[in-house]
Amino acid sequence: MSVDRSHQAKNDTERARLEALAGRLNDADLKRAMPDGWTVASVLAHLAFWDQRAYLLLDRWQRDGVTPPADDEANVDWINDAAKPMFLALAPRRAAELAVAIAEAADRKVASLSDELVSRNAALSTPVTLARANHRRGHLDDIERALKA
Repeated sequence: MSVDRSHQAKNDTERARLEALAGRLNDADLKRAMPDGWTVASVLAHLAFWDQRAYLLLDRWQRDGVTPPADDEANVDWINDAAKPMFLALAPRRAAELAVAIAEAADRKVASLSDELVSRNAALSTPVTLARANHRRGHLDDIERALKA
């Protein structure tokens, strides 16, 4: 049976986009306000947080056989709101660097998964989103719109 790994190319594309954007942002860009009290830098830290979560859950599953809990996409606002003050406290340039470095680590982890784990993840209604690109794309679009405004 063939395992769908189409998410890997999309992850690579959006990670490259993230890296290019982070590389060209100056300090003023990183401090630019976004909706709901966020900044460009804190949105990048938010991306790093969720990629790190995926990395850790997949690493534990791969290494120790600990099945991740189901993603509850409808119930993450409280997590984002709770983490926002810490994201805003990060030095803006460091937030951008973390976003890129953690995206790279998360994508390497996703790419390293066995066909069995990819299939089990799908069978369990995707407790970890392997298509990291989807989350990145939306936030990168938001950042680029904010920078043009």
